[in-house]
Parts: sequence; C-alpha cells; structure tokens
Amino acid sequence: MTRTANLGFLKPVLLSALIVLALLLRAAPAAAAETDTLTVAGGCFWCVEADFESVPGVIGVVSGYTGGTTANPTYDQVTRGGTGHYEAVQITFDPANISRESLLNMFFRSIDPTDAGGQFCDRGDSYRTAIFVSDTGEKALAEQAKADAQTALGQSIVTPILSQETFYPAEAYHQDYYKGTKLILTRFGPKRQHSAYKAYRNACGRDARVKQLWGSEALFAGS
Repeated sequence: MTRTANLGFLKPVLLSALIVLALLLRAAPAAAAETDTLTVAGGCFWCVEADFESVPGVIGVVSGYTGGTTANPTYDQVTRGGTGHYEAVQITFDPANISRESLLNMFFRSIDPTDAGGQFCDRGDSYRTAIFVSDTGEKALAEQAKADAQTALGQSIVTPILSQETFYPAEAYHQDYYKGTKLILTRFGPKRQHSAYKAYRNACGRDARVKQLWGSEALFAGS
C-alpha cells in the first residue's frame, strides 16, 4: 500500500476519534470554579455580612463565631463573654474576580481599627476586630494590608492578625439578617427585620464613625 493510500485510510479514523473526543468533552460536567475564603471580625456580624455580600466577586458570606475555646457556641454564650469567641464572618469569593488583597483593604476601611474594646456602640471582647489567617502567605497579605491602612489612616491600628481556628456558623436567624422580612419587636418599636437592622446600624453610629475615619474611602458607609 502506498503512503498516499495510508494517509487516505487514516484521515477518516482521525476524524472519528476527534468527533468522539469532542462529544465526551461536551458531555463532561464543567469543572467547579475555584473559590477561596477570608475570615474577619468587624463588630456586629450582621453589618459585615451586609457590606461584603454587596461586593462583586463575593459568592457568599456566613455569620458565625471563631477564635474561642467553647465548641459550638451559642449567640447568648458569646455575647455574655467568657468563650473567647469573636463575632465573625466567613467570606467566600472568586479570586478570578476579586483578590484577597482587595477584600482586606475594604475590610479595614469598613471598621474602626483603632478601637480595641469593641466596635461603635457594641462593646466587649466578642465585638473586637481581627483577621484570621491559615498560612504564611495569607499572614503576609494581611500584614501588608494592615501596614497600608495604618499609613493611609495615620493612626495606630490595633486589629490583630490571628491564626485561623474552627469557624462555627451562627444560628439561622442571624444569616442575612439585614434583608429579613419577619416582624419583630425592637427598642424602636415593631419593625420588619430589615428595617430594624437599618435602625440599629444608624443608632449604633457605625457609618458615621467610619466616614469620620476614612472619608471617601469608606465604601460601605450608608449600606
């Protein structure tokens, strides 16, 4: 058989193989998008969750507790004190759309990082600020963001960078609290949950203090 004849025989075989491969690739499920997480504490977790769920590239935010010694803590236990836990959030994001560095810079500009005793009207250990890291790379990024924020603010920043520990999701009623519609009784009177959240945020002075500190860099003030 001549070389020309051999090539003529192989062409249909190669074409068939390519068609089969294309069909297999089309049928295969798409690979899951790569995601990453960032855990931070910035005072009231309702507010931090509301802020970061508005960021493009953030897939979701869960309110919870971390940094303490009590397993599966409740909200009452944490706010009463003694567990060592912070009110925190775990931010899941797509690093192809937003970087950890950007989120860290946003975080510092959404809090009062000069306050070691809590945040705004919320006082006590559970309302302190912190960044939680799981390796040296994450620690380096957090330290750089902290240094940059301190330079920009011109004041000493007390927000610590701590080793990541178990993150316990908070009770279901805390998740997405800022957009809930349940009618509840508050110190401001009966209100829908989302209205109660806005009233609390305003009364607590969060946005006013963040604007005072960060000016035009306070991206979330007024959320």
